[in-house]
Order: sequence, then C-alpha cells, then structure tokens
Amino acid sequence: MAQANVTLCADDYAVHACASQGIVALARQQRLSATSVMSLSPRWAADAPALRELKGQVSVGLHLDWTSDFARAAGHGQSLAVMMWRALWDDFVADEVRICIERQLDAFEAHWQAPPDHVDGHQHIQQFQGIRGPLLSVLAQRYGSQLPWLRVSQVGQDDAKARIISAWGARAFLQAAQAQNAPCRFPLRGAYNFAGGRASYARRMQAWLRDAAQDGGVIMCHPAQGQDPSDPIGAARAWEFEYLASDDFAHDLQQARVSLHAGV
Repeated sequence: MAQANVTLCADDYAVHACASQGIVALARQQRLSATSVMSLSPRWAADAPALRELKGQVSVGLHLDWTSDFARAAGHGQSLAVMMWRALWDDFVADEVRICIERQLDAFEAHWQAPPDHVDGHQHIQQFQGIRGPLLSVLAQRYGSQLPWLRVSQVGQDDAKARIISAWGARAFLQAAQAQNAPCRFPLRGAYNFAGGRASYARRMQAWLRDAAQDGGVIMCHPAQGQDPSDPIGAARAWEFEYLASDDFAHDLQQARVSLHAGV
C-alpha cells in the first residue's frame, strides 16, 4: 500500500513562548507539516523569524481569531458561547467582520512577509455563519486566483465533540469555498477533551493516523515545549509535544503508512 499524504497542523503558534518553541522544534524534526499563527498575539513579531527559517518546509497559515484574549484586546473578541449564539442568529455586520479579518491578515503578513499558505480558525470560527462569507470575500479580493488552502472542520471522528464542531457550519463553508474554487482540506481529526495523558493521546493519534491513511485530510495538534502557567490546556500541550517528538510517533507514522505533507 502506498504512503498516504496527511497534513499534521500545530495550532496556536505565538499563543505563548512554550507553544512557539515546541512547534519550531517539531517542525525542524519533521514531525509537523503545518502550523497556524495567532497573528494578534504580541509575541508574533518576535516569534516569526524562527518560523521564517522553515519557509517552504511547512505550511504556515492564519489562525483566524475571535475568541482569545488577544481578540478581546483587539476589541472584537467574545466568548465561544457568544460567538455560537451570534452565528446561530446570523448576528454579524459583514463590513465589521471584513475589517477584523483584514487586520489579522495584515498582522500576519507584516511579519511572515508573504501571504498565508492556509487559513483556519481558533475554535473553528472560520466556518461560522456570518464569518465564512466575509472571509471568502476578503481572500478572493486579496489573493485572486492564488488562494490559500482552507481547513474545513468537518471532523472525521464519531464522538460528541466532533459532531458539534462539524455541525457549526462545515458543510456550508465547504460548499461556499468550492463555489469559489478555493482549495479545501478535510476531513479534520485531532479533536479531543485535552485529558488523559500522553499514553491516551498516543492511542488517539494512532487511530487518527489509521483513518487519515484512508482519506488524507488534516490532523490538528496543540503542542508546546514545557508549560505556560496561564494556559488552561498547558498539560495537554506538553504531553502532545513529548509524544510527537518521540520515537514512538515515528514508529506510528511508519505503521500507518502516513507521510506528513505540507503542500506549500
């Protein structure tokens, strides 16, 4: 059986130093093929140079953000619950959404010094009703036919969290993106409750790799080298890093016949 190409994407680059350092270390080790940047983070300017050294080796994209502390500091952030409610009632002003998207793309490009290779969303807001339309419009206006690929959070897992993520706009986002000939990658795997420890995470990853070997797609992860004391999922980030950096992960990739693919 041939090797399957799968994108392993580390979310939350620049959320804090531990995450950025861990993501760069794994990328240098060729244990990641993509990462998504929180461009509103005050760390982004300082953390960008290390990532630029890996240009062309990994897909580097924008982690569109409406729900983090950085988004709140920028003046548009709200809790995920509020964002879900607003999406349900389509309670967004398109021009205001476009301004927020442009601001994040500007911040990304200022330090990456190029357009994003891909776009996804913190807590999957890229596909929410009221966000997805303006996002596709902005990308078409900025990049024309050279569109970044889009991560569609159609989660290829059979559990409650996966079903909730998928239900919050994945199908509509995919249809709208395809209508604009925007490149899309799905299904998405890697959703879990950030509990269980390293051994449990390794078992989950083994299953995600086996499934991804059948249909490609994207596996998301959230590694960090060490723990930031302010991070509510800091312990999970640390055990993800330890596993992904280990010989065990290399063995699991080989067993699943998966090659990590950036597609830049």
